This record gives sequence, structure tokens and C-alpha cells, in this order.
Amino acid sequence: MTTFRGAVPAVRDARTLFGQTMGLVAVTAGVFALGAYAGRGSSSGVGWVCFAGAFGCLIGMRFAVRGAATAATGLLIAFGFLMGLACAPAVAYYAATDPQAVWQAGGATALFMAGLGAVGYGARRDLSSLARLSFFALVALVIFGVVLIFVNIPNGSLIYSVLGLVVFAGLTVVDFQRLRISNNMASAPLIAASIFLDALNVFFFFLRIFARRD
Repeated sequence: MTTFRGAVPAVRDARTLFGQTMGLVAVTAGVFALGAYAGRGSSSGVGWVCFAGAFGCLIGMRFAVRGAATAATGLLIAFGFLMGLACAPAVAYYAATDPQAVWQAGGATALFMAGLGAVGYGARRDLSSLARLSFFALVALVIFGVVLIFVNIPNGSLIYSVLGLVVFAGLTVVDFQRLRISNNMASAPLIAASIFLDALNVFFFFLRIFARRD
């Protein structure tokens, strides 16, 4: 039997996994905030390098969870910090130009994640079809975002943000159901990373909406 930290069985009850995962989400959010503060004066070039490093941490986590859980947790913390550094220029810009939008986006994100998380965690129906639909919708959203770079579409930014919230509503519901049906403690860092990314994307979509000026 695969074990977590040797003497502790990998299979735990759902409540224990929920607490472990959400604790990791909170820690990741904390180190993200620290990274965003530390990198507030950095350039966009540094941000892209940090983003690549964060992506590397995600890949490493997929291998680390099969062995040492401590390594996976360490990579999750490094991922959060590097994402904070990567997003620091954007966060600093909004904080300087429209701090009210930052607080509004933060509050809306908390409500969004709590509401959709409760729906996903309480859902008894298999949501695997929603997971596939949300994945393809995410791909379409990325393509639409690229199109917006080259084509001026009226209210394109608002449309993109609203569609993004719809897509990540589905992904959030799916991730929280995955959290409920999983009983392997070793999966906690990966699920935590996924939920954190859901929240981070939702935050920036709300930020784009609240920071709009007519």
C-alpha cells in the first residue's frame, strides 16, 4: 500500500483531505501575496521567467506526489511564490491605478469560490462530462484571447472576462468534486494547486471587469 510520510496510510477520510488541501491553498495564496509584494518593482521580463519557473514546479509536482509528499508540498509553495513574482507587475499596476478594483475583485473571488466550491463539493452527479466541456472551453478561451491581441472587438475585454468566469465556474465545480471523491492524501498538493489557479484566474477576470472605465 502506498503511504504518506511512511507510517500514515495514504487513504484518509474526505474531511481530512479537505482540510489538508484547503490549508495548502491558503498557504499558497499567502506565499503568492508575498511574492507579489516582493516583485512589485520588477519588469515584465522577470515576470515571464518566474512564470516559466512556476510552470516547471507544477510539472515537478506531478512526479513528486508519487514519492515524497514533502517535496510536492515544497514545490507547491515555490509555485505560489513564483506565481506571485510573475503577477507582481500586473497587481502593482492595478493597486496603483485602481486599488478599489483590487479589493472588489478579491471579495468577488472569495464569494465565487465559496459558492461554486460548495456546489462542486456537494454534487453527487458525476461531473466528468463537465470537466471535458470546461477543458475544451478553456482552449477556446485561450484562442479568443489571442484573437483579441490582433483584432479590435467592441467590448472584447469584457466579453473575454465574462466568458472566462463561466469557464472557470465549471473548472472550480469539477475541482471541488475531485476533492470530495479523492481519498488519497498524496493528491492534496496537486488539487490545491488546481484550486489556487482557479481562484487566481477568477481574481484577474473580476479585476478586469471592475477596473473597466467607460
